[in-house]
Amino acid sequence: MRDLPLAERPRERLQSLGAGVLSSAELLAVILGRGVAGEPVLQSAQRLLTHFGGPSGIAAASVEELSKLKGIGLAKACQLKAAFELAKRAGGIQAEYQPCIKTPEDVFQIIYPLVRDEKKEHFFCLMLDVKSKLIRVGHISAGSLDESVVHPREVFKEALSTSAATVILAHNHPSGDSEPSPDDIGLSARLREAGGIMGIEVLDHVIIGGQTFTSLKRQGLL
Repeated sequence: MRDLPLAERPRERLQSLGAGVLSSAELLAVILGRGVAGEPVLQSAQRLLTHFGGPSGIAAASVEELSKLKGIGLAKACQLKAAFELAKRAGGIQAEYQPCIKTPEDVFQIIYPLVRDEKKEHFFCLMLDVKSKLIRVGHISAGSLDESVVHPREVFKEALSTSAATVILAHNHPSGDSEPSPDDIGLSARLREAGGIMGIEVLDHVIIGGQTFTSLKRQGLL
């Protein structure tokens, strides 16, 4: 990176301007530290993003998948997984842009890369503005979905803090079967009722199983 002009070095840009102005490739370059022989670190970072289809794809990739890429190796793969796990624990994955979420298919495109290889259930809350543009994807919980794990307080806390107008719920079934269980239907009803009290409409609950999904709204279950 020292071959680049000072203003184009990701680490120096982060230091002087803050992390928020850096592109995804620049942020990855800072984490990676250095590229491989004959390839600048920014180029390595962009190659990584292209291969996995963006930050969400990298977040969903396993250590083994990451380490197979040229120049990544086990140490850098572990660094990347640790960084994305910290981001997840810090309160969710921030959307890089604001796509408009109109259909369950839109929800699937966003959530599927995050749960593709997961062996546990993960529950997400997509927060939308008045124009149905995505504000944020909040990761609510991991593990079995019951009332003690997915509490309305946790679901709507971020929605309130981001001034979301509406939300869409989503979670995965590691079994590969996207059909909603009675517990899924009951939980959706309780969360929709809680959202109504707070003035935040629950538009849908999308369940992902393998490469398929079920929309509770489309099925008339919400």
